[in-house]
Amino acid sequence: MSRSRNLLLLPVLLLALLVAGCGGDDGAGSVPSDAVAVVGDDEIAKADFDRVLDQAKRSYTQQKRAFPKPGSPDYEQLKGQIMQFLVQRSQFEQRAEDLDVEVSDEELDKRLKQAKQECCKGNETRFRALLKQQGLEEEQLRNELRAQVISEGIFKDVTGGLKVSDAEVQKYYRSHQKQYQQPESRDVRHILVKKKALAERIFRQLEGGASFAKLARRYSEDPGSKAQGGKLTIAKGQTVGPFDQTAFLLGKGQLSRPVKTQYGYHIIEPLSAVKGKRLTPLAQVRQSIRQQLLQAKRNEAMSKWVEETRTDFAERTAFQVGFQPPATATTGTTGTTGTSGTTATTDR
Repeated sequence: MSRSRNLLLLPVLLLALLVAGCGGDDGAGSVPSDAVAVVGDDEIAKADFDRVLDQAKRSYTQQKRAFPKPGSPDYEQLKGQIMQFLVQRSQFEQRAEDLDVEVSDEELDKRLKQAKQECCKGNETRFRALLKQQGLEEEQLRNELRAQVISEGIFKDVTGGLKVSDAEVQKYYRSHQKQYQQPESRDVRHILVKKKALAERIFRQLEGGASFAKLARRYSEDPGSKAQGGKLTIAKGQTVGPFDQTAFLLGKGQLSRPVKTQYGYHIIEPLSAVKGKRLTPLAQVRQSIRQQLLQAKRNEAMSKWVEETRTDFAERTAFQVGFQPPATATTGTTGTTGTSGTTATTDR
């Protein structure tokens, strides 16, 4: 599926949200006839629901997938995801005021310009055509961009003060040392050809003193090592079985007869002794562990904030009959924000 054809990838988006169920009552009495829900002080218009549903239909069409039939389990699931998305977006917008998260016209102009550049290299005509294809007006896209900026601002506010200490990094490293174990390895060189007869001929030339590097550059069909005269470093268990077994059984400088694998016939010569297993030093992985733990903390904090927000709005949320999403929780954190994919997924 071409991303340039999907300014808003809604089915993917809806599954990526930090959604924890919506709560609220299914009662038409408190919801206007032209709305599908009331969330706090905000009404979600039926037109907004229809617009998102239409975008989902367009996405299905572009993926050559059959759109779920109304009333089917798949249709009801999609309908519930759309409602979860719209409700959460409304909650975020209302909570943004409490957190002093603001969106300026300058920021929206910047995001819109970026979207045009990413999808159409700044070509206004192509951009307009893409909007038309998606059934969108520019103002609708600006609203989606606004929701994205709000989401990012909330994420920054909720998670901005989180840190990971050196002690936490060391604790994780000690308790996950298997993850940082490096297997046995050695430096080898090899020549790969498709035909057994050619492999036998090259082997005889090597036994007669021919240059391994020259023959590798001339005949080898391994693009990763050919230019280096066949040289590469291998780790035990990470190459195809016959190659791996032979490469680690041979002595340094010992030439193998042609070894058959799914790729063809290899002639292998180890260039070093086998290097034993070793543990990657903490200094080499400290920063990656810190980032991993920090992201986990951020995701946990954001999930907690979303759940607290959902609970706060539960008694002030009502749905039009037939539009209440299922109460089953579907949570998941992605990227830097729970709604980082709200808008402008475009092709570069």
